[in-house]
Amino acid sequence: MPIDFTNTNLVWTSILAETLYRLGLTTAVICPGSRSAPLAIAFANHPHIESIPVLDERSASFFALGMARQQQRPVVLMCTSGTAGANFYPAIIEAREGRVPLLVLTADRPPELRNCNAGQAIDQHKLYGSFPNWHTELALPALDPTLLAYLRQTVIQSWEQTLSPIPGPVHLNLPFREPLAPIPEPQSQSLALTFNPNTFFNCITPRRDAIKSPADTLRERVSTSPSPHLPISPPPHLHLPDWHTSTHGLIIAGPAQPRSRPTTATRSPTSPKPLAIQFWQKDFPPCATMPI
Repeated sequence: MPIDFTNTNLVWTSILAETLYRLGLTTAVICPGSRSAPLAIAFANHPHIESIPVLDERSASFFALGMARQQQRPVVLMCTSGTAGANFYPAIIEAREGRVPLLVLTADRPPELRNCNAGQAIDQHKLYGSFPNWHTELALPALDPTLLAYLRQTVIQSWEQTLSPIPGPVHLNLPFREPLAPIPEPQSQSLALTFNPNTFFNCITPRRDAIKSPADTLRERVSTSPSPHLPISPPPHLHLPDWHTSTHGLIIAGPAQPRSRPTTATRSPTSPKPLAIQFWQKDFPPCATMPI
């Protein structure tokens, strides 16, 4: 059981990591930093979560975005306090517009070190505006069983919010007090004697086999509420099995990103036009087609 009882911060973050693993998390992208050290240690030490360090925050955010799109499940992206999280902003907008599940964890100073000219401290509340599906700040780490249960349930809610009703990013802001390093604390180590992981995590229902891709979610939504303006099925005069021999071009428009899809642009030897073009537009239903 990968719960680290070294100190309060590591109990808190290892419970967070274990909860996410039980929900289906497989990958975490970590940007190094001091304030986020308890998070980085917990994810790096988890035996079943792949932790990938990326030094540059902007590069890390788009790497995590690509991993989440490829895996079709949430990926954790984390960084330290201050302006580090601001570098995630473009990728979070992309995740929102592209319906990509992304769980963003930003470490933060505790309340007493805010608005007092402390270094690496900015207002991180709603740092990404209205782009996340959901945002909240967690309580300061504590060993109280009620607060540990609150942590577990908040993490479960954040995971669900990345997936439904529409996949997208979720932002959790996590304040930490010292010690940020894995310095032993007797009260945390004594918790190991009474903590029952089977009881504590028993309420978590794994989602590994139940996660729907963004394409599936949107396809269901469109099939139950078709657009009055764009066809979901191809026009009557266009027979899709013969599209590769047609002299007309074909545009496939929509936010769907299926596992197997045509290339961005395919050209027919009998037509000077691109034969099939796929592009993103959030207002088009999946697989809306039109001849060109």
